[in-house]
Amino acid sequence: MKHNIAAVAFSALLTGQALADEIIAVPFDGSFDDATFAVESAIVGQGLVIDYVSHVGDMLNRTGADVGSDKQIFKAADIFVFCSAKVSREVMEADPMNIGYCPYTVFVAEDQKGVQIGYRGYPDGPMQKVETLLSDIVEEAAGS
Repeated sequence: MKHNIAAVAFSALLTGQALADEIIAVPFDGSFDDATFAVESAIVGQGLVIDYVSHVGDMLNRTGADVGSDKQIFKAADIFVFCSAKVSREVMEADPMNIGYCPYTVFVAEDQKGVQIGYRGYPDGPMQKVETLLSDIVEEAAGS
């Protein structure tokens, strides 16, 4: 019995993790700078405050040689980090462990394929409210 419960719990964890690890990205028809401006405007337009912008592309480009790589992954890549008091409260009242998904992020990345805007997917259930918020931000920024 104990093993069956562990197997079911592990299976649920894997299923949830697979959904949470999905990356949703849409192409942006414009420059990287235009995309970052559009994302920032869309986040602020939702009444949210950007806590931090992580310049992942700069870091990867700067440290490549230090870790033995000469491959350029991105021409540029930024991650916008923010939270929503309203949505966060809703999803954490449903399950306090949803704190593990906070803060929320939207990325802008430019590689050889062009500029993309995106976010990571969240598991079914209450976290879909967060995914809807992120989807709305990305759609607005991408002009969809």
